[in-house]
Amino acid sequence: MAGQVAGDVRRAGPRGDRRAAGLGAGRCAAAQPAGGGRRGGGVLLPGAGDLSVARLRARALELLAELDADAVRQRHEEAQRAADVRCADAGDGMATLSTDLPVAEAAACYDVIDQLAAMAKADGDPRPIGAIRAAIHAMLILRPADSGLPGVTVNLAVSAALEGLAGTSTRGGEVNGLGLSAAQLRDLLRRVGALGLQTPEGGTLTFALTDPNGRLLATLSAAELARLAARGCPDHPADTDHPADTDHPADADHPADAECSCAVTGMPPPTGSYEPTSAQRRFVKTRDRRCRFPNCGQRVGWADLDHVVAHARGGATTCSNLCCACRSHHRLKTFARGWTFRMDPDGTLYVTSPSGITRTTRPPGLRPPEPEPPQDQPADDPAPF
Repeated sequence: MAGQVAGDVRRAGPRGDRRAAGLGAGRCAAAQPAGGGRRGGGVLLPGAGDLSVARLRARALELLAELDADAVRQRHEEAQRAADVRCADAGDGMATLSTDLPVAEAAACYDVIDQLAAMAKADGDPRPIGAIRAAIHAMLILRPADSGLPGVTVNLAVSAALEGLAGTSTRGGEVNGLGLSAAQLRDLLRRVGALGLQTPEGGTLTFALTDPNGRLLATLSAAELARLAARGCPDHPADTDHPADTDHPADADHPADAECSCAVTGMPPPTGSYEPTSAQRRFVKTRDRRCRFPNCGQRVGWADLDHVVAHARGGATTCSNLCCACRSHHRLKTFARGWTFRMDPDGTLYVTSPSGITRTTRPPGLRPPEPEPPQDQPADDPAPF
C-alpha cells in the first residue's frame, strides 16, 4: 500500500514529495497488505494535505494495522525478540542511550521520568526540563535504591474503539498518543483488568464513548458508567412491575428503558467561569490528546486548554470552544496578529494564518467526511469505425 499511496501523494507537487518520502520510509514500506493499496489510499489521501509528514506516516501505519493485522502482529513479535539497549555517540561529549520497549512500557517509563522532572522543576531546579529528565533517567538506573525521589502514579490514557477491544475489528488505538494495534490494546487492557471494569490500583480508568465516525460523545469513569447503567433512562424507567411481560408491551409514548434511545450522558455542560471544570478538562484532553495547532505534536501533558473564541471576546467556556494548545502556540494565538481560529462542534479546528492559508486539524480518531461521489461522466463518443 505504501508504494501505491506514495506515488499518488507525490503527484500533489513539492509538498507531496516530502509526504511521499515519509510514507516510503521505514516500517511503512515493510508492511504491505495484499490488494490493500487502492482501498488504503482511498481512506488516507483525502486528508493527506492537512497532515504533517510525521502525522501522515503515523496515520498510514494505523491504516496498515487495520488492513493486515496479522502482519503487524508478526512484526511486533519480531521487534520484541530484537529489542536491545544501545549507546551511540552524539558528539560534544554526549551520548544517546536508547531502549526498545513495548509501547505501553515506554509510555509508562517516560511518564514516571516526566512527572519526577516536573516535581524537581517546581522545587526550584534551574536547569531546562529536558536536562532534568536526562539526569533523573540516569539516577533511576545508576542509583535506583537511594535516589531519594518521591513515588508517583503512572498515568496511561488508553483510547480504543469498542469493536477493537471486543475482537470484532482490527482497528487499533493509542496509549499516551503512541500507536497500538487492536491485539496489543486487548492484551494491555487484559493486564490492567480494564475489560472487567476494574480500575487499576492507584490509577484511573476512563471510558471514551464515540460515534461510528470517531466523534467523542462523552467521557466517563468506571463508577460513573456503572451508576448510569444502573439508573437507566430517567424519562423512561424500566417496568419493574412487569419485567419481560408481553401483556404490558411498550408503546411509542411510553417506551421501556431497554428500547428508548434517550441520551443519558454527553458532553459536559458549559460553565460561566473562565476556568474549565474538571469534567471539561477530562473531555477535551481525551478528545484532543495533543496540541491542536497544525503540525504540532506536543502531547496534552504539557498543553493548556485554550478558548478558541477568546473568553474576553464573549467566547463560552464549553467543550465546543476549548482545545488543547502547547504553551508556544497558546501564546501565538493570544498575542500574534492576523491569525484566526474556528472550531466545529465535533472538534475539527480551522486555523488561518495571516497570509490567508487555512489548515484543518481533526481530533485523533475522528474520521474525515466521506468525499462527494463523482458526478456521472457522459458516455464516450462511439469509435468512428
